[in-house]
Amino acid sequence: MKHKTVIFKIGGKILEDFDNLNSTISQLRQLYKKKLISNIILIPGGGSFANFIRNAHSELKFTEELAHWMGIISMNYNGLELNKKFPNLEVTEDFNRLKNLKKSFCLFLPFQFLKDNDKLPHSWDATSDSITLFLAKELGLNECFLIKDVDGILNNKNQVIKEISTLEFKEMKELGKLAELKSDREELKERSKPIDPYLTILIDRYQISCIILNGSKNKTRILKYFQAVKPEEEIYTRIK
Repeated sequence: MKHKTVIFKIGGKILEDFDNLNSTISQLRQLYKKKLISNIILIPGGGSFANFIRNAHSELKFTEELAHWMGIISMNYNGLELNKKFPNLEVTEDFNRLKNLKKSFCLFLPFQFLKDNDKLPHSWDATSDSITLFLAKELGLNECFLIKDVDGILNNKNQVIKEISTLEFKEMKELGKLAELKSDREELKERSKPIDPYLTILIDRYQISCIILNGSKNKTRILKYFQAVKPEEEIYTRIK
């Protein structure tokens, strides 16, 4: 199935491991070259830089607004670092130009657009996941993709949940039916990783689905999803 424009958020664990990143970019390039996707838009996650800001915010108690914008600046920074590794990627901060691209493999730096369109809460509940879905809405898309280092959302038997509504997600989270994913730091443990809390609100508000795909090395989940005759048979989670 061919797609005109698809937006992908590249998570921190992918950005910060070159083998993972190379795997993700390679798969997306193949999809672009095969014309399965005409227009690819990449959104960089905040990664370790955003986590550093989160910890500094917790310890130094500066304002939520400052933390919010510093977190988004970390996305721009990671985008510039990504471009250093893959200099052939087209990079833009101009959203109007982004909307008019028809055939492009493009990296979007979101800070200036979000400054001019300040519609998301200034909270750690709304991070790069929510920003990507908000950008999908502004681009008139009906879905967005989150490329992470996990297969999707897991139940408490560590099985990937292929399709889940926002209501089902909230109910399973409250009832402890989602997997507990470990973190190196006890205070950063969160049930139901790998999405930020505000994402389900935006999915409901804008009626835009969000698909989680694993972009890690030695996996071809992205390629298989878009090349599959029956994508529903592949490994992913769609939140609707």
